[in-house]
Amino acid sequence: MSENQSRRSFLQNLGVGLGTTTAAFAVPSLVAVPEPPFKKDEKKLGVALVGLGSYAKNQLAVALENAKNCYLAAIVTGTPAKAEEWSKKYNLPKESVYNYQNFDEIAKNKAVDIIYVVLPNSLHPEFVIRAAKAGKHVMCEKPMANSVAECEAMIKACKDAGVQLGVGYRLHFEPFTQEVMRIGQKKEKGAVRFVQTNFGFTIGDPTQWRLKKAMAGGGPLMDVGIYCVQASRYVTGEEPLWVTAQFGPITDKERFKDVEESVSWQMQFPGGAMVNGFSSYKSNIEQLYVSTNDGWLQLSPAYSYGPLKGKTNDGDMKMPIVHHQTVMMEAICKEFLETGKFPSHIGGEEGKRDMKILMAIYEAAETGKKISLV
Repeated sequence: MSENQSRRSFLQNLGVGLGTTTAAFAVPSLVAVPEPPFKKDEKKLGVALVGLGSYAKNQLAVALENAKNCYLAAIVTGTPAKAEEWSKKYNLPKESVYNYQNFDEIAKNKAVDIIYVVLPNSLHPEFVIRAAKAGKHVMCEKPMANSVAECEAMIKACKDAGVQLGVGYRLHFEPFTQEVMRIGQKKEKGAVRFVQTNFGFTIGDPTQWRLKKAMAGGGPLMDVGIYCVQASRYVTGEEPLWVTAQFGPITDKERFKDVEESVSWQMQFPGGAMVNGFSSYKSNIEQLYVSTNDGWLQLSPAYSYGPLKGKTNDGDMKMPIVHHQTVMMEAICKEFLETGKFPSHIGGEEGKRDMKILMAIYEAAETGKKISLV
């Protein structure tokens, strides 16, 4: 099946085919578009969620319920039952409920300031670009896309439209992670010498989109390995010089006929730090270990929704436990309300940098060569 066929099939499975779904979500062109249910001086930004899967429901929606400066203003879904459920729960007017076909009508919705794309990876470029053309600022889940070229197209579309583009790097706002960044980048325990970063889990449903390369772009590297790549970059505060990599053995040929089961990689950074990374769909592991000239630090759990736990050679880290998505959305919206821009460290260029490294890891694993990143 081609990528375009796979995309069409996926959207149809979401319920955006012809017939009842389209009618159920039709937005009359002459209907009055809702204004925000807050006074402007309350400074709350309206967010539309595109895709109402588990992450949107269990994390982002919770964040928007609890955040002080943003709220759920609209939804985009291909499933009528979800549209009804969410509309009732969040008291959304029918004019703020869209499907994937009439999505572009969101341009008329004055209540929506930010569109957050929470779809499978291969659909990120299309809906980010459509959101930009609708004149809305855009947040996108990671990985940003399935190729560097797609990232560049998304960045250009947002720049051309004069809208902000951000990627959902929630850990940038999480206290344990911020402490790791501080210690590593400020060389509080001396220079970083070695990083071991692992993230893997045992994947379930063999029919899910994460196991289809056309939709996911790859396997665990794209899904959870990106956290490991991020960690090595934010601990050192540097960009890697080169990468080598190896695919792990396939133990379930039917399940992993389209994507890797696991992959390991090695990188060197300008300051001399060496990194070993590992991601897997058959190993339950989650750890960041950093060795420095004068000590060490560790997070375990390091990347999941928490609570994260950390310690150093001086003892346990004493950091507050937070809901990652809530502090992320509040911080992003706070900066936007103050400056008109999203934080630069979660921008499209950051997403593109990760994508360049992920693609280099795949190239290194496929060819057996050391791939330069400079």
